Amino acid sequence: MIADKLYSRADKISPVCAGLDTTYDYLPQCIKNEDASAADKIYKFNKMIIDAIYEDVACFKVQIAFYEALGLTGMDAYARTIKYIRQKGSIAIADVKRGDISSTASMYAKAHFAGDFEADYITVNAYMGEDSVSPYYEYIKNSEKGLFVLLKTSNPSSKDFQDIKIEDKPLYELVAEKIQKWGNDFIGDCGFSSIGAVVGLTYPQEFEYIAKLMPNTFFLIPGYGAQGGTGKDIAGVFKNKICGVVNSSRGLICAHKGKTEDYDFIEYIKKASLEMKEDIVKWL
Repeated sequence: MIADKLYSRADKISPVCAGLDTTYDYLPQCIKNEDASAADKIYKFNKMIIDAIYEDVACFKVQIAFYEALGLTGMDAYARTIKYIRQKGSIAIADVKRGDISSTASMYAKAHFAGDFEADYITVNAYMGEDSVSPYYEYIKNSEKGLFVLLKTSNPSSKDFQDIKIEDKPLYELVAEKIQKWGNDFIGDCGFSSIGAVVGLTYPQEFEYIAKLMPNTFFLIPGYGAQGGTGKDIAGVFKNKICGVVNSSRGLICAHKGKTEDYDFIEYIKKASLEMKEDIVKWL
């Protein structure tokens, strides 16, 4: 199960997930000045980051929208980035948030669990129920793939729907129960399922409650750094066992901004990743 590999890396290396949500503006001037396409420059930036920190982080998350916005060349950079992460022996999470059913979901599964865009995990939206998750089961079972299902997201307006009470329970609690159930057939030796959940670090009290409801669920945790979350916020969730990876995108890949425009930018990013790890583990 892919959950075993991700848990092992989070536990032994670091619970940090580096988000390669890369835009052209994030690049240092030294790379911008190179004679290459924007997509090639973005890929070079990503590759240098992967080389610098893949031994210091559990995994990388790549948000597809930043690459789709550049068209075909951007998707080529996306494909190369995902492939390179996996070549280095790390874990690639494709942040694609797919949310359809039936044959369409089956094609999404094929697109992101095989071929040019093959990743280890993808993010999905289960608003349409188990029909939007079940088409991925065969890949989880037979190809060691995994899902992170949106549950309690980090954005301020998440409460508009996720906190609505149904039979005295917030909607996110009902979704949590379903995710836990869907994952029961895919639990690895580590005790966690390859069907995980996305829960934001911006709601630490709710997160602690969710973690108790979902003892076999591994979490992808956005909201650190730029969105206000800290290592202390995750302490209550990780107090018994590391049960997720904490994502930071801008906080890591923009760590050089305002400090250097040269190729030593990578040192600032590496330093930021190690500081993030320290900020999390010192509370455990």
